[in-house]
Amino acid sequence: MAAPASAAPDPDARPRQAATMFTKLDPTDWQLIHLLQQNARASNATLARQLGLARTTVVTRLARLERDGIIQGYGLRLGSELEQAAVRAYCAISVLPRSTAGVIRALEKMVEVEEVSSVSGQFDYLAFLRCTTHEKLDELLDRIGNLEGVKQTQTSIILNRKIDRRLGA
Repeated sequence: MAAPASAAPDPDARPRQAATMFTKLDPTDWQLIHLLQQNARASNATLARQLGLARTTVVTRLARLERDGIIQGYGLRLGSELEQAAVRAYCAISVLPRSTAGVIRALEKMVEVEEVSSVSGQFDYLAFLRCTTHEKLDELLDRIGNLEGVKQTQTSIILNRKIDRRLGA
């Protein structure tokens, strides 16, 4: 029997949807995703050759993965020289209650803030930062620390990346 239209949304629906999405992916889908993570600009013909499939099959699979939200876009990966020249850091941020929305909006406006994740533990958020110099990082950390609602920060500068499965061969 269907739930009445006025029923509250099921809070567990999204996790079930995500789990269902993963169960729909077969080993070929995962291989295709892995190849695209290595080179998002690979042509359909190249992908088809690497997978041993017809080009039209790859086109159909990609369309389904995009339509289902498994693939939401294609990105850019910086070259190793530029990547290594950057000063990268993780900044853990603790926020005062009821300040979350304002802090997130302010962080979104800072181009050096590449990613922000909510996390469990002592801090509320973990931000990935990329700056051109240590001085720029210092200025950015001051701006973040001075945001209204930021209670505390703790930063770790990345010295060297040991494993990165996002990078292709």
